[in-house]
Amino acid sequence: MSVKTLSIRMNEDDYRSLVRLAKEEEGDVSKTMRELVGLGRAMLAMEKYKSGEASIEKAARIAGVSISKMLDMMKEHGITANLEAEDYLKSLDAIRKAW
Repeated sequence: MSVKTLSIRMNEDDYRSLVRLAKEEEGDVSKTMRELVGLGRAMLAMEKYKSGEASIEKAARIAGVSISKMLDMMKEHGITANLEAEDYLKSLDAIRKAW
């Protein structure tokens, strides 16, 4: 996987908070920012699923995880999956393609 560099602007309070969090986690600011982006993707995906803006498949894509992992994450956050027969058929088809 190639790595890209991104420069962002943030206000002083957010920056201080990021630096403090990085120190608490004994990491660096870049690593902490990457972790926050990953968490943000997951939370956005779950919110879009809850609001009906995304299917389970689309939510998984937004979060950058498998459908199975997305279902696990939703369960951890108390989000009930509204799976229909079509969702099960898509999952079965994905499994068949993987094998």
